Parts: sequence; C-alpha cells; structure tokens
Amino acid sequence: MNYAKQTSPYIRKETSVKRMMFDVLIALLPLVVFAVYRFGMDALVRIILSAVIFVGVDVVAALLKVKVHPSVKDKKERFKLRWKTLTINHVSAPLVSSVIFAMIIPSTLPIYVLIVGALFGSIIAKAFFGGLGSNIFNPAAVARVVIGLSFVTAFNYVGIDVTSSATPLAAVNDSLASIPAMLESYSLKDLFLGNIPGSMGEISSILIILGGLYMFIRKAADFRVTVSMILSFTVIMFVATLTVKPIVDNGQIIETVLYQVLSGGLLFGAVFMVTDPVTSPVTKPGRWIYGLVVGAIVAAIRLFGALPEGVVFAILLGNIFVPLIDYYKWSKNKYSWKFILGYVVSLSVVSLIVLLALGGIK
Repeated sequence: MNYAKQTSPYIRKETSVKRMMFDVLIALLPLVVFAVYRFGMDALVRIILSAVIFVGVDVVAALLKVKVHPSVKDKKERFKLRWKTLTINHVSAPLVSSVIFAMIIPSTLPIYVLIVGALFGSIIAKAFFGGLGSNIFNPAAVARVVIGLSFVTAFNYVGIDVTSSATPLAAVNDSLASIPAMLESYSLKDLFLGNIPGSMGEISSILIILGGLYMFIRKAADFRVTVSMILSFTVIMFVATLTVKPIVDNGQIIETVLYQVLSGGLLFGAVFMVTDPVTSPVTKPGRWIYGLVVGAIVAAIRLFGALPEGVVFAILLGNIFVPLIDYYKWSKNKYSWKFILGYVVSLSVVSLIVLLALGGIK
C-alpha cells in the first residue's frame, strides 16, 4: 500500500496568489485596451503612473519589513538579502490595485490628484496595515474615495455628451423618474457597449462581464459575492421603481432597473473590487451576506444620498463588516436553511424599508 508522504492539507489543484493575480490582470486587459482606445494617451499615462506608484511603494515597503541579522554590516549585502525576499506577488498584487484604481477615475484627472490618491491607497490603506494580504480596506477604493472627497472639481468626464460632461448616472442623479428621459440620450445599448462618458474602465458593461466570466471560470474570483451584490441592488431598485407611477404606467420598469445596473461603477465594483480575496469574507455564506450588504448600501446611496454614485463608499463600508461576518462563533462554510431564510428575510426587510421610505406604491 502506498501512502502520501506529505502532511495535510493536501492540494488537489495548483492555485496560487500569483496565478490569481495574473488572471485578474488578464481579465482587466480588454478594459485597459478599450480605455486607451477611447481616451488615448491621457488614459495610458495615468495607467502607467498609477502602476509605478503602487508597485514602487509595495516593493519599498516589503524591503523595509525585512530584518537583516545585525552581523551583516555591509550595506550592499544587506540590500541583497532584502532583495532576495521579494517575490512576483510584490509586483502582480499592487499592479492589480493600480489598474483597478486607474479604471475608476476619469481620463482627465489631474496628474497630481492621481499621485495623491495612489500614494494614499498604497501607503495608508495597504503598507501601514502590513502590506500584501494584511490590508482590511480595498486600497483602490480608499484611493478613489480620498481624492473624490478632497478634489471634487477635478472630476470631469469626456465622452459622447461633451456639452454637459456628465455621466449618465450623474445626469440622472437620484431621480428615478428622470431615467426614461435619459434613455433617449443614453440607450441601454450605449451603456452596454461603452458609448457613454464615465470613468475609464466603468463604461463598457460587456467587457466587464466578459472579464468577470473569465475570472469565475479560472476561479480567480468568487462569483457568490458578485451575484449577491447585483441581486440585492436589482431587487431594491425594482421595488423602488414601483413607487414611480409614470414609469409603472408606461411599462418601463425593466428599462429603468437595467439603466441603474449598467450605469456608474456597479458592475465594475461587483466584478473587480468586492471579489478582492483579502478584504472579503472567507466562507461561502459569508460572501453572500457581504454582497447583500454592499449591494444594499449602493442602492441606499443612489436613492437617498447626495451623490449619484456610491459603489466605492459601499465597498469600504462593507469591508468594516467582514471581521464580524467571519467571526468564528457563527461563521460556517456550509449552507443551511437558517442561512437561506435569513438571507431572503433580510433582503425583503431592506426592500420593504426602501418602499416605505419612498412613500409606497402609488
């Protein structure tokens, strides 16, 4: 009889951080190419600069963390010992964050604002928490929120609507009733293909979906949190749309809900940001809960907040709940009837609250 020489746990399939990160980069590649095609050198410069900052900070932070034995006095030798500890993950992981950050900013964002955001995301949100695998907040989301709050006037979008320079979501703001009119300027086909103004990587729904499918097939990301986030957002928006009588009377409920799903950064955040394995729950039921929380917060911000977009804010708020979701006393990796019932009841309660807050069905 033959016995395995290795100790448990046994690895059934080769899965590594390196492979996952490169799969994410491959999934992002069509969006990068599309961004350069649509926005030209402005996009390319900002993508490269973001990558240089994120990777540079990660490498420097990793080198500084290495403790060399005091007996090694020579500076070159100490540097060589530190350099040997670097792996491809110190390049691939920050490269993913840098591309995601570049994809959620406009191509016209001033360079100095980009630098501030990239430095804040890579140093404050990641290096200060211990670097690779230790951050509790999504670095790209932190970078986007910081510059979004600090440099509001720096966010100008170019695209089809060069007159208003407004994205479809910004033009609608939080009014569901105005969406049917906006569909005349930005059709669902335009939203799907990317013929709209917006952030560099958020405007083409079809490329985002294709990137997501690639990651899910390659198991570089977990589909549960993505499906849960989109599901909860869609259900809440559907219920909210029922409160707008003209839309119901004209039979435009589906178009209105799809407009909300395809515009803004919802799909990009659901595919490339909430699936971050470092800042999302580790259990399967926990990822469904996490997606529900983030999707509900996005819907609440769009319906009741002062901002037209809320994905990065919702992701950061969702990150806060991850340790609570993963708490060992109640987190389990198996589904149960209690979990399914709790998920359905939670989504129903949130939808009912939204319905009542909007005045109910008229």
